[in-house]
Amino acid sequence: MFIRIVKLSFHQKHIPTFLSIFEEKKECIRASKGCTLLELYQDKNNPDLFFTYSYWKEESDLEDYRNSDLFKTVWAKTKVFFNDKPLAWSVDKKISVH
Repeated sequence: MFIRIVKLSFHQKHIPTFLSIFEEKKECIRASKGCTLLELYQDKNNPDLFFTYSYWKEESDLEDYRNSDLFKTVWAKTKVFFNDKPLAWSVDKKISVH
């Protein structure tokens, strides 16, 4: 299992549309093969800045999602709202304290 973190920065006027798209597609994204968790965060100090965290069983599952029609459709709708280049990291969880 690994975690995919994506940093997204939007023009403020497009945030409601982005949130609407995410709300509409979140269950479909979460239902993608190998996705075990999907979360969306908004920065407290910079409301234009969002992060998605998704947990994946295998790297091939993430790649399958990234090559899917669902991803291509959501990304095409979303990327026009960016005010900065998105950044993404794939990380392995080393320690978790609950």
